[in-house]
Amino acid sequence: MPPTSADPRSELVALCERGLEWRPDLTRALADAGGARPAAVLVLFGVLDSVPARSAGTMPRDLDVLLLRRAATLASHAGQIAFPGGRLEASDDGPIAAALREAVEETGLDPDGIDPLGTLPPMPVPVSNHVVTPVPAWWTRPSEVAAVDHDESVEVFRVPVADLLDPANRGNVVGSYQGRTWRSPAFEVGGRVVWGVTGLMLSRMFDELGWVEPWDEERVVERDDLLGA
Repeated sequence: MPPTSADPRSELVALCERGLEWRPDLTRALADAGGARPAAVLVLFGVLDSVPARSAGTMPRDLDVLLLRRAATLASHAGQIAFPGGRLEASDDGPIAAALREAVEETGLDPDGIDPLGTLPPMPVPVSNHVVTPVPAWWTRPSEVAAVDHDESVEVFRVPVADLLDPANRGNVVGSYQGRTWRSPAFEVGGRVVWGVTGLMLSRMFDELGWVEPWDEERVVERDDLLGA
């Protein structure tokens, strides 16, 4: 079992400084991503409410991450659990500014209470032709959040990191894309299934941070009917 994390914020800062490598197939895809559209997501950690995790693992029980569910009517990643974020616009001063702008537009959070910790290497998302830069951040002054535009997202919520890391909540989803079968990390928490880009980002970050507890990598998690490809 990994040691208890005493200072998750400092560990996230160090991760941004050293970076990480995504799955090898995605790393190879990045070399051919010249036509992909740049995007950024806000990976916001902190004490987002006073409700502790159900699981008693190695992480602080009050450490959360902010997520939302995308609208089922969207053209890509419909109904999936995601981080706040979206495409970079010409007016954005880089991915951090884009991630904060999108998070404000989607969740109504107060950006003055957010401390961006850096960026992680961009991850290609071939299914929607994007290259997405994760922006880990820390919640320094809580503000209310909710789904602002229901054409984009239908709910905003926090998930305790300890519950995500609980081995009983971890598995893989299995599907096919362009004739190939794929497996991707998933988290089954609170009646929701976190998979796809968000599940992969969380899984790789947790691995690199050393927060992971042993889990059954053969377990298959079923996606619910709301989740799209």
